[in-house]
Amino acid sequence: MSYVITCGDEGVQVNEGTRLGFAGSGFRIEGFSEIITALKSLLGPDIRIAASEECDWMKQQLELSNWEQVTASTQQHIEALADREKLLYSGFVPFTDPKQLAHEIKAHMVRPRGVHIANKICFTLAGGEQTFNLGCFVISAEWLHLVDYKLAQSVIKSQVEFYKSLVSGTDLKIVFESEGVLGSDVAAKNAAILKKMGFESSEK
Repeated sequence: MSYVITCGDEGVQVNEGTRLGFAGSGFRIEGFSEIITALKSLLGPDIRIAASEECDWMKQQLELSNWEQVTASTQQHIEALADREKLLYSGFVPFTDPKQLAHEIKAHMVRPRGVHIANKICFTLAGGEQTFNLGCFVISAEWLHLVDYKLAQSVIKSQVEFYKSLVSGTDLKIVFESEGVLGSDVAAKNAAILKKMGFESSEK
């Protein structure tokens, strides 16, 4: 199974491969090297990473003024991140029909341009996104039980606050994706850590 780190943007749809969501595909995420080490120990060494179009996290982090600058910078920075973390760089996820990327990944952006329509944050607990849902920002949480709690809390809360800022005025519900190759025991460990942070699934 091909795992690919992408932006957690609700518009990213992975048609071939399994998605692990991080704001900005992990760019300037605190402790990202440690998180990658944890993910590789869980899911294998050959994890892919892809940049994506209209990445708000990159625009904010790099203080850029327009999407043309963001597109160019995002591809450069994510490819450099792939080299640094020894990830397989799959390329760029655009607003087009599903695009075949490198390393057995196929993906595209499906939300409207310039608009965020998410009403949920989905934490994946046991092996990435299993079912695409256009209404969800996606945050990978498979790795939580393998790192220091303070780091886990900082990484999760910074992403949640960022996604809340994109849809100001919208109450983002929390949902958990518990299915995946890592199984129910790993999912339960990660869910317990999220609960300690104050995040519980609104779906029972």
